[in-house]
Formats: sequence, C-alpha cells, structure tokens
Amino acid sequence: MDYPFFQVSHYINGQFINRGPQFEIRYPATNQVIGSAPEAGATEVDEAVQAARRAFAQWSRTPVAERRQILKRFAQLIRDHEAELATIETWDVGRPISENRAGYIPRIVANIEFFADFAATHGSEAYPMDNGYINYVLRQPVGVAALIAPWNIPLLQATWKMGPALAFGNTVVLKPAELTPIGTWRLAQIAHAAGFPPGVINVIHGFGPDSAGELLTRHPEVNLISFTGETTTGKIIMAAAAPTLKRVSFELGGKGANIIFADADIERAVAISLRSSFFNQGEFCLAGPRILVQRPLYETFLERFQAATAALKVGDPFDPATRVGALIAPEHLARVRSYIELACAGGARILTGGEQPHLPRPFDQGNFLLPTIIAEAQPHDRVCQEEIFGPVVTIVPFDEEEEAVAIANGVSYGLSAVVQTRDVGRAVRLGAALEAGTIWVNDFFVRDLRVPFGGMKQSGIGREGGHYSLEFYTEVKTICLSNQ
Repeated sequence: MDYPFFQVSHYINGQFINRGPQFEIRYPATNQVIGSAPEAGATEVDEAVQAARRAFAQWSRTPVAERRQILKRFAQLIRDHEAELATIETWDVGRPISENRAGYIPRIVANIEFFADFAATHGSEAYPMDNGYINYVLRQPVGVAALIAPWNIPLLQATWKMGPALAFGNTVVLKPAELTPIGTWRLAQIAHAAGFPPGVINVIHGFGPDSAGELLTRHPEVNLISFTGETTTGKIIMAAAAPTLKRVSFELGGKGANIIFADADIERAVAISLRSSFFNQGEFCLAGPRILVQRPLYETFLERFQAATAALKVGDPFDPATRVGALIAPEHLARVRSYIELACAGGARILTGGEQPHLPRPFDQGNFLLPTIIAEAQPHDRVCQEEIFGPVVTIVPFDEEEEAVAIANGVSYGLSAVVQTRDVGRAVRLGAALEAGTIWVNDFFVRDLRVPFGGMKQSGIGREGGHYSLEFYTEVKTICLSNQ
C-alpha cells in the first residue's frame, strides 16, 4: 500500500495557515508517519477566536434561510466526498474501512442537514396576560463556540457540534484531537468550498494542557464550550471555564452495561454484543464492555460469544474483511493491556484474546490487540469499574433483575446501557431504573437526532440533540410588550 503524506494546516479567518511547531501524525495500523500538523500557540488561538468574534456580528444576523442554504451545501459536499472521507477516517483512527462505509458518512451528513432544517423550522413561545400585555420569547445565538472533538470518532463528533452551533447563528473554533487532525482539516477545506464567510468556522490544531486546548478554553472571548472526551479532562476544562462563566456541555467517559436476560434472542444477543463490545476497537464511550448475563443463559451465551469473538478478523484496516482495526497509539495499547494484566493478577480468566496478533509487515508494528473476553472478574474490580477504552469486555452472571440493576449502576459513569429481553414490562422497568443517559433495548447505537444525548454522573453535563441543542447554543430573552 502506498502511504500518503498529509500536510495539515490551521484554518483561521478563511485562510489555511501552516504556522507553529510541527508534530507528527502516525497511522495507528503501522505507526508510520503519514503527515504533520502545526501546533497552535497563544497567537493562533487568539487569531482564531478574534476572527470568530468578528464574524459573529454578521453571521448571527444572517437570515436563517441563508444559513440553512450554506449548511445544506456543506452537507452535500460532504456527501460528494464520502469515499475520500471514509478513507481519511481510517488513516486517522485505524478503524476498519468496512465500518466507515457502513453508514458512517451519512450520519455525518445528517448532523449538518438535521440542524440546518431544525433551525429554520423551530418555533418560539408567546404568553398573553389578562391585562393585555404579551410576553414573547426570543432565542438568539450565544457567540463564539469552542468545540473540542475526540480522537475516536472525530468526523462524527466534529459535525455533531458544528451542525447546531452554526445553524443557530454561532461562530466556531474547532480543535480536533492531536492524534487525529487529518479529517477535520479536510472538513475545513470542504466548508471553505461551501462558502461560509471568513471567520465563521476556524480550525486549530495542538495539544491540551499548556497548549491550544487550554488556551482556547480559558480565552475570555469564548462564550461556550462543547467537549467530548475523558472525564478527568472534562473536570479540568470546567475549572478553566469557571472564571468567565462559560456555559459547558460535556460528553465524558462511559462504562456501559450490556444486560442480557434469559429470554433474549440468543443469536441477536451475540450480534448486538459483538458490535457494542468491539465497534471501533472498543474505543467508544458508548460501548457496553460490562456484559451481564442471566444465569440460565450464561453458559450458552459465553460459548457462542466466545466463538464469534475469536472469529473476528483483526488486521489491515483497509481489508474489507477486517472487523477489528488498530488502537490509536502505542501508549494507549499499553494502557489497555495493563488492565488485562491487572485482571489476571486479581484471579480473573481470559477466555479469548488478551494478546497482540501475529501480523505480517508492516502491521506487526501497529497497535493491534485481539478482542478479549474476561470471565470471573468481580463487579467491584477495577477492570469492571474503570473505562478501558479498548477491545476488552468482562462477562458477569446474575440471577435476579434487581441484582443486574445494582451491578449496572455500581460505577461512577452513566452514559449508556443495553437491555436485551423479550419482556416489555422488564424493559420499561430497567429503562426507569438504570442510571444512564441513553438505554437501548434489543439494539445498539441507534440515533435519532431529535432526542437528548448525554450522560449522568461522571459521564457528562447537559444534553444535546433537537431542542436540547437549541437550549445550549442559544440565549433566551423575554420581551414584555405593553398594550399602551
């Protein structure tokens, strides 16, 4: 395979700028250098924020129909570049190309199109009073939005934030993760071609602490922050936002439970569990790495799930047959493996996986790990409590419904959960009892952009989606109109 070289640049005030110390971009499947990107310093961050501030004066007053037209053009250009963007996401993340071709780019397009339409069709409120006065509510854009996207699904998360921010009249400064800057840089080029006015969209690259991320979140001209990433980082950003009372929306870590009852369809349960466990190499905050199986089904499920897991092809992400790609970086691979070692030291048993696969060159230099099933771990063990963010799952049996709920809720996270049962009453009960922002019943990762999305406990603050995004990305103003 020929390796490309991507010379990534900042996008500030409608111009592509390659300024600042360069850092390397590596392909996770081989760790070969495939590009470089400039690190933004205080000057670049301030230039981007000031450009967004200047552009806000006009963009916020641009008619909604006109904003919608530009956003629709942006979405269509993304659709036109579907094959290219799917390929770039594999270079960036190491995710199998088959996953990127299976509806991933259309979901990116939907993030833009949905909010372009929503902003043009949502209504407001009016409250007439008995004395003849009328109160009506205006929603106006907040200002400059700092959007910080993660490395695991960078294009999906970038557009999930850009769509509502831009549709409701805000301007943005987007900072992708330093590990995956290529796709967002390409997205900036597509946005430029779509005709956004200079400064409406700005993209800067760099790291977090003492770098672009911290400079952006502390900048006094930034009005709101939407961040997706690790919980500890979210706490740091929250502290940075406090002095200027920036509004924040955080989607943070997860440790979702996948609860399988004895009456579940076994074939469907295995298929759903494979996806919720190993999609994107398990580097997915919505994953269900804690599989809880009711005891009458436990042995049967274990046997079939183990066989299906062992059959997953691991290797070259550009091979259409590959189902598990590479982890993002060597350091992250080492971290994930440390949890496997920790589980073994605590008396748990590895049923399959746990090792790096034997792959031909150049993939023997990549960050691969066989999908791993751990049995006989206890719910209070660290491997069952902490976010591993890799292709590692634990399987724990349970007897009664109440026990499953207690185990599922017994972590500090509350982002998502999966419930698999044919009993509608049970599904309703668990939907109410589980401490998670999203609960899928007999499926996984189905999204409707109208509904709220976010986490409970240490999985986040706030909700986005539909009118919940409208709440976050707009200021509410009450006008009291006299009858005189």
